[in-house]
Amino acid sequence: MGSERMEMRKRQMSVQQESVAGTTAPVQNEHPDQGNRSSNACCFCWCCCCSCTWNEDREERNRRASYDPKAEGNADFEESPKPTVEEVRSWGQSFDKLMHCPAGRAAFRQFLRTEFSEENMLFWLVCEEFRKETNKSMIEEKARVIYEDYISILSPKEVSLDSRVREVINRNMLEPTSHTFDDAQLQIYTLMQRDSYPRFMNTEVYKDLLKTVSEQQDPHLGKCLDIQFCDSSFSGNS
Repeated sequence: MGSERMEMRKRQMSVQQESVAGTTAPVQNEHPDQGNRSSNACCFCWCCCCSCTWNEDREERNRRASYDPKAEGNADFEESPKPTVEEVRSWGQSFDKLMHCPAGRAAFRQFLRTEFSEENMLFWLVCEEFRKETNKSMIEEKARVIYEDYISILSPKEVSLDSRVREVINRNMLEPTSHTFDDAQLQIYTLMQRDSYPRFMNTEVYKDLLKTVSEQQDPHLGKCLDIQFCDSSFSGNS
């Protein structure tokens, strides 16, 4: 009986060992999978985190380098003070005087928006600010942003430039400086002066503005302006 009990105990122990070995074996086999999964998960997370961080850094760089006047709060696009009669009149004397007056730029920009060419004013303004930059790393970043926003053919805000100027810009972008877009800025300025500016001066918007500021200063002056506008219109038709 004692030998039979010993034999039964040995069998039980062997069965337990087999069961333990059977249960531990999958666990041991599972560890590599878990290790792979954890490794893959880490790799996946690292890629995602790296990509997200890189995208966030890029967005932050673009935000810092961006020249969108509406986002930056550029003084020219804040609520400008009401122009005087002398200022509004000076706009009709030359395009330069219009562009050097904050209220004039604001009024002209509103007009360009109606013609779907507001990007010309925005580009000219960002170039004005860009020329003041002295930090080399910021010059490179801002030059890239300006190129992507206004020069690239894929941009919805692309300005109209001829092939010669585009070639100059492409060469300059290899080593951008604060004067990389000088030729392009001049061409857009000339385009606005020859094309949009004459139409703006003939709009009712400009005439009404001149009349309004004149009446605020002198009611009799506003009536005189009505007569002048009528005479100029009659002369133009004759």
